[in-house]
Amino acid sequence: SSCGHHNKIFFPLRNFFTKRTKELKPALHSAPGWKLFGKVPPRENFPKDSKIIQQEYEARTGRTCKPPPQSTRRKNFEFEPLSTTALILEDRPSNLPAKSTEEALRHRQEYDEMVAEAKKREIKEAHKRKRIMKERFKQEENIASAMVIWINEILPNWEGMRTTRRVRELWWQGLPPSVRGKVWSLAIGNELNITHELYEIFLSRAKERWRSFSEPHSENDIEDAGVSVADREASLELIKLDISRTFPSFYIFQKGGPYHDLLHSVLGAYTCYRPDVGYVQGMSFIAAVLILNLEEADAFIAFANLLNKPCQLAFFRVDHSMMLKYFATFEVFFEENLPKLFLHFKSYSLTPDIYLIDWIFTLYSKSLPLDLACRVWDVFCRDGEEFLFRTGLGILRLYEDVLLQMDFIHIAQFLTKLPEDITSEKLFSCIAAIQMQNSNKKWAQVSENNVVKC
Repeated sequence: SSCGHHNKIFFPLRNFFTKRTKELKPALHSAPGWKLFGKVPPRENFPKDSKIIQQEYEARTGRTCKPPPQSTRRKNFEFEPLSTTALILEDRPSNLPAKSTEEALRHRQEYDEMVAEAKKREIKEAHKRKRIMKERFKQEENIASAMVIWINEILPNWEGMRTTRRVRELWWQGLPPSVRGKVWSLAIGNELNITHELYEIFLSRAKERWRSFSEPHSENDIEDAGVSVADREASLELIKLDISRTFPSFYIFQKGGPYHDLLHSVLGAYTCYRPDVGYVQGMSFIAAVLILNLEEADAFIAFANLLNKPCQLAFFRVDHSMMLKYFATFEVFFEENLPKLFLHFKSYSLTPDIYLIDWIFTLYSKSLPLDLACRVWDVFCRDGEEFLFRTGLGILRLYEDVLLQMDFIHIAQFLTKLPEDITSEKLFSCIAAIQMQNSNKKWAQVSENNVVKC
C-alpha cells in the first residue's frame, strides 16, 4: 500500500533446505545426473558432446548409428520452417508399413498449406515491424523539430509564450526529453524560494543525522523540532528500504547504481527541510523521475515545490477531509463521463481511494510505463492537479470494456499495475475525450462546492 506499515513474513528457508537435503541424499546416488541439492562434481558440470553420447551408446549396445541420408527432395525449398512442421513429409521408419500414395499426397498438401500460412505470418510480422519503425522515425523527427522550437522560441520568451494556444498544443504532444527538465522546473516554479545553497544545508543536516543515528545518542537529543528521533529514524530507514523498490528494473537506482545515493540525498534533505511532512512512501518515485530529468539541486527544488501544491500536500500529509473532497469531486466527473462503469464500480462498493491514492502518490510513475508517465507529467505541469484526475478517467475510459467484465479483486489488481503495452496515443486520445465540465462548472468550482461529510 502507498502508506501504512509493511508486514514482513520470514520463512525458515535454510532449515527447510537442509532437512530436505538429508532426506533426498540416498535417492540422489541412484541418479547421478539428477543433482538437485549438494555439490555436483566438476567433471559432471559440462554437458556431454553429442558424439561422445553416441560413442558411449554404441559401446554399450554394440550397434553403430549411421547418420540418416539427407533427403534430396526438400533441398530446393526456399522457405523451410524451423519447427517440426516438416516431419510430416518424412517417410515412416523401416519397421512400419510405408505410406500410401494418397497419404503421401495429403501430407504434401498439408505441408504446403503450413508453409504458406507460415509465410503469410512472416510477411505480416515484417509489415508490422516496418510500420512500427516508420512511426518511431516520424516520432523522432517530430521531437527534433519541436526541440528547436522550444529552445529557440519558447524558452527565451517563457512568460509571454507559455499560455499561448500554439505552445499549449505543442506541450500536449509531449515535451522533447532534452528540454523536459527545464520546462518542468519553470512550470512548477519556485514559490518556496529554495536556493542551491539551501539544498546543501539540508543535505549536510541529513548526512549529520545519518551519522548520529549510527552512534548512541543522549537523552537531550530525543526531541528535535517537534519530531522524535525514533520517528525520524524510522523515516530515514524507510527511505533506505524504498530506494531499492523504486523502478526495480532500473539498475541506476539500486545499491551500487549511479543514482542510488543521489536519490537518497534528495529524499533525506527533504525530511530535514519538511519535518512536518517527513518521508512518505511514493515520494521516492517522484524524486526519481525528477532526478532523471534535472541536476541534483534543481531536482530537489522542483520536488519540494511540487510537494507543496495543495493536492500533493493533502495526500502526503494524509489530510483525510481534503482527500475525501478530491475523491468526491473525482466521482462527479466519473459519473458524468463513464456512467456505466461508475455504476459497475458502485455495485462492488469500489471507491476511488482504492486505485487513486497510488496514482496520485507516485504521479502515475509506478503504474504506467516510465516514458508514458513522463508525458502525463508534461501536461500535469501545464494544467495542474486537474490533469491528474483527468488522466485517471482517461485510463478508466481506455479499459472500460475490460473493467466491466471484472469483479472487485480483479479491478483493484488491474488498476494497480496497468498493462505494459499501453500506448501514449491511445491513452491521450481517451484523456482528450474526457469532459472536465459538470453542469457548466469546471473542476475547481465543483471541488469548491464539494462539502465533505466526514
